[in-house]
Amino acid sequence: MNCVDCADIDPIEDEGELKLRPYSVPLAAAVRNAGYEVFGTSRTCIIPYRCKEELLELLGRLEVFEQQQQISLSLCIKGRGARITLERWLTLDQLKVRFSSENLVSIIMSHDFCSHMQPIVNFSEEIIGFELLLRPLPQGNHFQPYELFEIARRTGFHSFLDRAARISAIETSTRMLPKGIKRFINFLPSSIYNPKYCLTHTFETIQRLDQNPEDYVFEVVETEKINDMPHLRAIFAEYRQQGMLVALDDVGAGYSTVEVMSSLQPDYVKIDRDLISFCDQNKDKQNVLRDIISRAGDFGAKVLAEGIERREEFLFCRDLGMDLGQGYLFGKPEEKPPAHFGFSA
Repeated sequence: MNCVDCADIDPIEDEGELKLRPYSVPLAAAVRNAGYEVFGTSRTCIIPYRCKEELLELLGRLEVFEQQQQISLSLCIKGRGARITLERWLTLDQLKVRFSSENLVSIIMSHDFCSHMQPIVNFSEEIIGFELLLRPLPQGNHFQPYELFEIARRTGFHSFLDRAARISAIETSTRMLPKGIKRFINFLPSSIYNPKYCLTHTFETIQRLDQNPEDYVFEVVETEKINDMPHLRAIFAEYRQQGMLVALDDVGAGYSTVEVMSSLQPDYVKIDRDLISFCDQNKDKQNVLRDIISRAGDFGAKVLAEGIERREEFLFCRDLGMDLGQGYLFGKPEEKPPAHFGFSA
């Protein structure tokens, strides 16, 4: 089974062809009237282009045609030297974003990023794991991770980027961490269409690098609304079938509600940083935290407090009965593990 959304991305070359569908006689006539050659089948128009400027002009005309006819076109660009055999079909809006954000798209295509590690500690302040986070290369082009993922979403490349980020995190953790240390790695549920296929590369990488599956914890990121619970349960089940663990991020805020937590029953519950901030001074936050800890205890999940920056927060979370902590108090995301902490499996 091939997945075009996860496949490598060809650059847009100076010469190639643009494929359009659905084919229609008015569409073909409009393109010819604009001075372009048109070939086609019963379903697809094929329009050669000789330079990027010509391609951009053609896309502008197609946008006008799309608006006039009130239709939605799908487009596929193939350069003369294209390496990828799978056809990646995009919308006009996705292509417009690709052209207007060439620098960020180039970073995505070229894998010009790395993974930094932020320590996760128990309440004896021993490191038990790290969260691996996408960051720019030391000498590479700067970007904000949220910005890169937003451009990936708007261009239809989010499955490609999400998989590449997971592989980067696994490879980095293999180089930097001893076995027995947990590695928390984010994933986007919407990037995984078929868990049994889309996660194959992740599992193969762990196996190829001779890593222990139980060291890996895959967590749902905070930016994505969870609106397909059966799909997410299927993803969790696939990870667990391979011997890995799962986490729900930012519980108590945004989309990751306490009810979602109770329904999914993850192995780790990561509490939103806004709830942790000054929780030692806020009775309302304390009541929510107690509720989360109680419910997580019902299904045996470990509770992790994110965003701890003050020792008072750390001590309060410890006394409340949480299991783990993460935040600037213990370390920022870095290329290497902090030397001043001893490892504890």
